[in-house]
Order: sequence, then C-alpha cells, then structure tokens
Amino acid sequence: MALVPYEETAEMGLQKFHKPLATFSFANHTIQIRQDWRQLGVAAVVWDAAVVLSTYLEMGAVELRGRSAVELGAGTGLVGIVAALLGAQVTITDRKVALEFLKSNVEANLPLHIQPRAVVKELTWGQNLGSFSPGEFDLILGADIIYLEETFTDLLQTLAHLCGSHSVILLACRIRYERDNNFLAMLERQFSVSKVHYDPEKDVHVYKAQKRNQREGL
Repeated sequence: MALVPYEETAEMGLQKFHKPLATFSFANHTIQIRQDWRQLGVAAVVWDAAVVLSTYLEMGAVELRGRSAVELGAGTGLVGIVAALLGAQVTITDRKVALEFLKSNVEANLPLHIQPRAVVKELTWGQNLGSFSPGEFDLILGADIIYLEETFTDLLQTLAHLCGSHSVILLACRIRYERDNNFLAMLERQFSVSKVHYDPEKDVHVYKAQKRNQREGL
C-alpha cells in the first residue's frame, strides 16, 4: 500500500525487482506482470507472499467460483488476477497513485471474457470506506501488506468494515519483525485467526481470519 523503500531489499537483492516482467503460470494461464520498481517502489513488484497466496488459491482450499473477493494493497494485482481466473468476481484495490499501473497489469493478463469479473478501485485504508458496502465480500485477500506499523490501525478498521459474518480473510506474509507478530495479536483481538498454509522455501505464512462465532469455511 505505502510507496516507500523496503527495508529488506538490500539483503534479498534487487535483481528480480528490476526485471521489467515477472512471469508466472496459474489457472492454466501464463501471467506476465509488468514491474516498475524505480517509479512506484514496493507497489510495483511481485513479492513472494503474492506468489504463495496465489498458489494457495489455486490449490482449491477456498471456493472462488461465483464468490465476491477484494484484494487490498494489490500492487501489481497478481493475487486478484489469479482469483478472477479461478472464477471470482474481484475488486482489486490500492491507493490512487498505483491504480493506473495496477489496471494495466489486470487488463494485460485477463482474457476479454474474464475482464468484466475484475474491477480496479481506489482504496486507502481507513479512509474512503464509504464507497464499499459493509461486509460485501465473501473473501478478503492481502499479500505482504502488514509491514508498516503506522498502517495497522487503518488496516484493521478496513478489514472490520469489509468483513461480514460470512466473510473469510486470507493474509499472506513473512514474519520478519516483532511488529509483524504485534499485528497478528491485534488481529486476534477482533477475529478468529488460524494459520492455514506455510511455504518453507519462501518462508511465507497464510493466515485465515473470520469474525468470531461464525461458521468455519467458505
């Protein structure tokens, strides 16, 4: 969501982020994501958490066909694109400054007959929530969106607004710092949270959250 330098890039190496295209295969489609680190920083590259969450969706752990989904802090839009290819009606969101870039990736990677299932829309956490109906989505998706501590309160407010009694939240992240655990503790105060997947190669966890006292599953 925030267009700022990312602390780990020096350790990880910037080579993969500076490539103009990142290519993936999901849902029987080749997806080519345009990247632009120099212009948009963290919002314009594909992070491992997005790949892991896309893989988790492709595994069929949650039902996507005919369901409504929203991706928060979408950046390049990989997760939302995969969700649309798998049959969901997806609203793919980020801050205004990233929308043109995001939309170009969505349009380039969805066949014409699937494009109506994907809408790119502005969402700054904690702000323009009035343009979204409370609890309107079956599935709320986020990949690597919990790394800025100053956004945690706004993100939780946004999740609470979007999440209805039937909704499932899926968040993919790498636990890097104490603040990441702090966010999970904050999340657990409002939602029932469980870890549903872990990719040891990429060291990425997928957490599932639901409003308390609702039925498990989607």
